[in-house]
Amino acid sequence: MMEKEEIFSKVLRAGRRTYFFDVRATKAEDYYLTITESKKFTNDDGSFHYKKHKIYIYKEDFSEFREILAEMTDYIIREKGDEVISERHQKDFKKEYNDKPSENTEEEIKTPESFTDIDFDDI
Repeated sequence: MMEKEEIFSKVLRAGRRTYFFDVRATKAEDYYLTITESKKFTNDDGSFHYKKHKIYIYKEDFSEFREILAEMTDYIIREKGDEVISERHQKDFKKEYNDKPSENTEEEIKTPESFTDIDFDDI
């Protein structure tokens, strides 16, 4: 399927992701929307490549798409707020562990330092 030239475009740069919103025309000269996510990946040798994912949204789906998108984004903001809490998005993120011993000491939070190497001969 050969895509026609963009009629109207917007770009959203978001860290290593870029979102492209493009209005395109069908063969019948009707319009539809494509949303492309382009994500940058760095190879071991320092070079980089992009992975792209694209969705097509046609006019007959706009109303329902808009309603569901608004419902889902409103739900996320209502439940979790608009502050980004992903450690990937916070350069100074430090995972906090509960320093207080739990009521049942066997249920303490395990950290990599708290594990013991076991040899199969020990079993």
